[in-house]
Amino acid sequence: MTTQSAATLRSRYVEQAASDLEENRRRQQELASKIEVLKQEEALLADILNLAERYEGFADASRLPEQLQDEPAVGKVKRAPGGGGSRRPAPARTATAGGAAQAGAKGKSRQPLLGDLLTDLLGHHDEPQPAKELRDELMAKHPDRAPTPQVVRNTLESLVAKGRIRRHKQQRSVMYTLLEPGA
Repeated sequence: MTTQSAATLRSRYVEQAASDLEENRRRQQELASKIEVLKQEEALLADILNLAERYEGFADASRLPEQLQDEPAVGKVKRAPGGGGSRRPAPARTATAGGAAQAGAKGKSRQPLLGDLLTDLLGHHDEPQPAKELRDELMAKHPDRAPTPQVVRNTLESLVAKGRIRRHKQQRSVMYTLLEPGA
């Protein structure tokens, strides 16, 4: 082996070692950030478990404490020190401020809630109405609203759960009527 070939071989080894060292440090940094995210997720999951243990006696969801109207839908999420992970919690909304802020951000005036529109439509009918006809009537009266059939059904079922409307099943058809306020 000549001195020139030994120098070439040595420089290749040095280049390879430098490249491997750089890759090693990059992977260490990548893993450190993944560990930080995992620690944040661990803290969040521990909080969820603590909440679940706190409400362990509440096997029935209807027995859980009800949320106040002015209370935000979600609380502040505790973050582990060291900063921003890739997951962000959804912004908290209230019945009044959240909708107005959302409508203001889009530059539109606030629209009535879909449930209120469907309740109003049901109030004009004496007989049970299927979700499809209610959706068609809604889209005719409010052309700016175009909810999918599933969204209309989900909203109607939500109103049933709240006790604002009644569901009637006739064979495979589901119909809805408005409940009288005193009923």
